[in-house]
Amino acid sequence: MARARSLRRSMTLPEVMLWQRLRGQPGGIRFRRQHPIGTYIADFYCARARLVVEVDGHIHAGASARMHDRGRDQFMRENGFRVVRVSAADVLRDVEAVAASIVAHAARPLHH
Repeated sequence: MARARSLRRSMTLPEVMLWQRLRGQPGGIRFRRQHPIGTYIADFYCARARLVVEVDGHIHAGASARMHDRGRDQFMRENGFRVVRVSAADVLRDVEAVAASIVAHAARPLHH
C-alpha cells in the first residue's frame, strides 16, 4: 500500500493527463489510480468492470520489461481481470480519445 501511495505522488505526465479525464467518473464509471492487485500495482483500475489499465512509456520497450509485462498481464487475466494497455505517446497525442476508449472498455459487460 505504501508503494501505491508513493506512485500516486510521482505519476508520469501521461498518467496525470489520463487521470484528469478518468477521475470524474466518466459515464458513471469509477476508476482508481495506482491500485494494488496481488503483488502488482495497476496504473488505473475499474472495479466494476475488473479492468486494469496500463500506460506504457518508453521504459516498457526493453525486452526484460516486455517479459515482465507479459507475466503481469497473464497474472491479471488468470485472476479474472481484463487488461488494456495504452501507449504514453497516444495519451500525449490525444488524451480525450484514449480516455473515451478506456471508458468504452469499462462499459462493456464482463461476460458476453
